This record gives sequence, structure tokens and C-alpha cells, in this order.
Amino acid sequence: MADSRPGLYRGEMKNQLRHGYGHYIYPNSFFQYEGEWKEGKKHGHGKLLFKDGSYYEGEFVDGEIVGNGFRYWAYTGNTYSGQFHYGELHGHGVMQYKDGQIYEGDFCYGVREGHGLLTDKEGQQYEGSFHKNRRHGGGKIKLKNGDEYEGDWILDQRQGHGLLRCADGAVYEGQWRNDMFNGQGSIIHCSGVIYDGQWLNGHPVAQPNKIVILGPEVIDTVPGSAHSFHIQLQNDEGDVIECESGRLLEISAGIRDGELLASPKNSLFKIMALIGRQPIESPFGFEYISYPLMAPSPESPEPQAVASSTGTSVLTLPEVLATKGDAEPESESTTPDSPRDLLSSHDGMEDNITCPTRSQRTECGSTIFNNVVLAPPTMDIVLAMHSDDAPEIISPRKIKKRRDKSHAEKMPSSQESLGVNRFI
Repeated sequence: MADSRPGLYRGEMKNQLRHGYGHYIYPNSFFQYEGEWKEGKKHGHGKLLFKDGSYYEGEFVDGEIVGNGFRYWAYTGNTYSGQFHYGELHGHGVMQYKDGQIYEGDFCYGVREGHGLLTDKEGQQYEGSFHKNRRHGGGKIKLKNGDEYEGDWILDQRQGHGLLRCADGAVYEGQWRNDMFNGQGSIIHCSGVIYDGQWLNGHPVAQPNKIVILGPEVIDTVPGSAHSFHIQLQNDEGDVIECESGRLLEISAGIRDGELLASPKNSLFKIMALIGRQPIESPFGFEYISYPLMAPSPESPEPQAVASSTGTSVLTLPEVLATKGDAEPESESTTPDSPRDLLSSHDGMEDNITCPTRSQRTECGSTIFNNVVLAPPTMDIVLAMHSDDAPEIISPRKIKKRRDKSHAEKMPSSQESLGVNRFI
């Protein structure tokens, strides 16, 4: 049985000094050392054990822990393998934490200092500069959701200039403060929307909250006539939000029940029942039947527009009244989602007639839909209108002369938030 008395040394000696290989229990009994000695000092390779179960094993120079070694802390369960200087973690090494974190990089007297790679318990990796154990300076991180950031850090927060590439394809490049978009920055959302301007706490400073179609409130037209619509994204003060581009807008036409025929009993929806069409619920609070748009032909009449003191967003057949309206946005979260279509569209009556300009994106807060043309009535509608079972229909000539104008309605839309701020 080994003798474990404090102050006891068992091993090689030279000139009455511990020299060679030996085992020594210190007088306070908290430390004991087993390894190489030189002229009474720990020197070479050895293992220093602590009473609580911690230990160091590695190189010693003149009685001090200097060089490469391995350290285990019984209280925390952490381990370190790397360089030491006078007992401190100093130089390059690998620290493995009990909670699953791993750091490989530079240390300066016990703290992370310099360049290193930190992998947290969730698998997120940061590689870059450290100062006093914190991410500080230039560095890049890959988050567990697939987002990647590369840029400046201050005391564990993204601050300065940085580039964020989101897993969904969105990209932000610009200024950061307190781990959020702050200052001048540009985002290319995965939907194609681009915002290039000022940010405050993760949100765009200048955001559009209504869609405005410039021009007269009501436009009279007939199938084959071409019209252009100038649309702007504005704030509450009516300023165009030029810092936003790429928002997808879509234009469509529809026939509102009761506007075409002479009396309610001759409802167009009876014709739709004959041809098997179902009405569509509009965001304006009424039902309608979609009506096809087409590309203009060389014989198309010149665009014609007639302003009205009062008017409704009404489309009739064959006379169609097109209208515009301002829309207040619906609130959404700051985490960017896919863009919503800002004008509804339906493809039910196209019959191979298409309008190449019905969907397009804004540029610097505005866009123009050029040469929007109503197609002639489709064959199934014409047949239904002339069917013996169909209700009596007012002749196109009489309809063309009608000028029914009722109160205008707002066109609802959705304001997409571009705050794609990702937290660590």
C-alpha cells in the first residue's frame, strides 16, 4: 500500500535533491506531483493532481507549468489541450466545455483573445476575432437556421458593417448596431423586393403603406381599347418610397354582378350558371366573374379615359369601368415572409388570351402597366347570351352608352415588412 503522508517524496534523487522520476505529496496535501524532476524542481513531463479531482498533465520548466499540456477541471467538467505559460492558458489550444461548446484558437492568460473558432452546443459556428472571451472585431458565423453573417462585431454583438445571407435567399448588406439593422443598408428579399435606405432597430425607416393608381378615378373603356396605369407606393404623407423596388404587382379585370344587365332578374350570374362558371369573392366586398386581358393589336383604338365625380370599381360586359383606390396595409411581423400579390388575379376565362403586362415589379417605388386591353367576350359567354334559356340581355349598343358611376371603393393590400433581422 502506497504511503500518502504529506511532505513524502518517493523517487530518484541527486545531491540530496529530487532529480529524475519521482512522486511527491505536498505538505498541504491538496497537491501531489508525479513525473520528472531536475535539481529539486518539476521539470520535463509530469502530472499535477488536485485533491478535488482536477489535474494537469504535460510539460514543466523549472517548477512551472510551461509548454504543451492537458488540463481537466473537476468542478465544471471542462477540458483544455494546448499551450500553457506559468500555469495559464496561453497560446493556441482547444477548450471543450461540459455544455457542448468547443473553442479552438488563441488564448491570452486564460481568456479567449485573438483568432479562434467557437462552436456552440447547438452547432452554430463563429470564426473570427475574440477579445476578453467575446466575439470582437471581424468574424463570420453560421447559424442553426442556415443564415450566415460576415462582418464586424463588438462585445458579442453584430455592430458596424456586415453581410447577412439568409437561408431563404434574402441578402442584407449594410450597417448594424446592437445586433440589428441600423443605419444605411440594402436588402434583397427572397421575393425580389429590394429596399436600399435607412434602417432603425431592424425596420426600414421609409416604408410604403398604400398603393396609389394615378389618374382619373373611373375610366370608361370597351374591349380592344388600350390603357396605361401608373402605380406608386406611397407613405401616409403621399411621398413616393423610391428606396423600394421589386414589389410584385398584378392587374386583372372582372365583371361585377348587376352592372351589366337592365334589371336584377337578368343577372349575369344566371349566364354563368348556364356555362358552369362560379363567381369569385373580391376584396371589395362583392362577387365578380373574372374577365380576360390580352395584348393590344395594331387595330386597337387609342387609350381613352373619362373622369367622373363619383365612381365605383366596376367592370361590365361589354363596357368595363376600371378604377383605382388607395389601400391601407395590414400589419405583419418583422420577420420577412414571401410577398403577397397586391392585386387579385384569376385565370378562369382566359381561353388562351393573355396579357403580357399583367404582372410586373416596381422600380424606385412605382411602375406603369402599359397597353392593358380587355379581350372580346369569350365564345362560351356569347353562346350563353344567345341561348334560348338565357335571360334577355341588353344590347351592347345600349350598354356602351351607359354611364353609371357610383361611389369609389378602396383596394386592400398587404404591406410586407422587410425586417429580416436574425438574432443569435
